[in-house]
Amino acid sequence: MTQFSWDPAQHSVGVEHMDVVHREFLALARVLEDCPNSQFADRLRALVDHTEKHFAAEEREMRETACPSLAEHAAEHARLLADLRRFQQAVERGRPAMARAFVEDGLADWFAIHLATMDSALAAHLRGG
Repeated sequence: MTQFSWDPAQHSVGVEHMDVVHREFLALARVLEDCPNSQFADRLRALVDHTEKHFAAEEREMRETACPSLAEHAAEHARLLADLRRFQQAVERGRPAMARAFVEDGLADWFAIHLATMDSALAAHLRGG
């Protein structure tokens, strides 16, 4: 089992539209693992594009529902996107090593922590609890 396999017990936050987007994120990250360098740039671009849309939609929903953790949550999104964009630029210049290392050693940990803290709190907010 890959580190990016969906596990409902571990990954579900109980808000269906959030779970759908998180399953998509994990699927895009999974195809980056062990893919040839010739496909890595396109697959990373797909992950970055999805993540930009995912975070924008989540932040819009937080604003619309007056989520109290919006500023902190959005700042965490901005940090990850900045990292992903830097990796993407390096990959496009023919230097995929750092991006591959992040996919192998950092992205799954970031996702697990973000999901367990910020996204779980957002889900509770959206459920009214």
